[in-house]
Amino acid sequence: MGSGIVEVVARAGAEVVFVEGDDELVAKGHVAIERSLARGVERGKLGSDEADALLGRVRGSVELSSLDASELVIEAATEDVAAKLEIFRRLGEITKPDVVLASNTSSIPIVELAVASGRPDKVVGMHFFNPPPVMALLELTPALTTSEETLAFVRAYGTDVLGKTCVQAKDHAGFIVNRLLVPYLYDAVRLLDEGFASREDIDAAIHLGLAHPMGPLALMDLIGLDTMLNIGEVLYSEFREERYAPPPLLRRMVAAGRLGRKSGGGFYDL
Repeated sequence: MGSGIVEVVARAGAEVVFVEGDDELVAKGHVAIERSLARGVERGKLGSDEADALLGRVRGSVELSSLDASELVIEAATEDVAAKLEIFRRLGEITKPDVVLASNTSSIPIVELAVASGRPDKVVGMHFFNPPPVMALLELTPALTTSEETLAFVRAYGTDVLGKTCVQAKDHAGFIVNRLLVPYLYDAVRLLDEGFASREDIDAAIHLGLAHPMGPLALMDLIGLDTMLNIGEVLYSEFREERYAPPPLLRRMVAAGRLGRKSGGGFYDL
């Protein structure tokens, strides 16, 4: 998600600095962007000169202080509440006071991040979808503290600059998409665990029967099973409804290190 967001913003003509936890992750981020652009060139959707120019606008760093001159910051760290709170606390100290701080969180209430930043009127949710260069949707979530000016800014930026279709949701855990998506994905895990149907038949039924690009188990492998577990924990904590409770099989797979594509195997082996 992070490299995809970087690509989307750089495609819009901006100079982009992205921050990762170490040099290896920075290098992986560059490689992911380069591969995505190479596919665009191969398919004739992007000129080679345009791809080179885009790469020239992107710089990686391991220091949050590298964002001190940024005009907009979009956080896309893992779905871990404590980690995101610390990032927003640091961003509030490092960046210019008038800079908007946005979160790509798919589940965590924005107001918690807003308060941690020390500038609650300047924090808003900007939830992209995977892969960001392809998916047209941008889910905007203002907190109770978000100013109308901040919301208007990110809506205009998302629509007019990034070319996305923006939808707006209340600041409840999961927002629009994951409030609806997570119970459906969890039900697929429960069907598999019950022996109701095979993983292939569950995915084929949804892919062909409902015309989804992929089935629910394949989709969870793409998202990351650890991310799916974290999202469920946040949703269940907020609503206390059983449909948001992570299934036992999902917990066991994460404990076993089977996280999906990122680990080389989840419901499917790569």
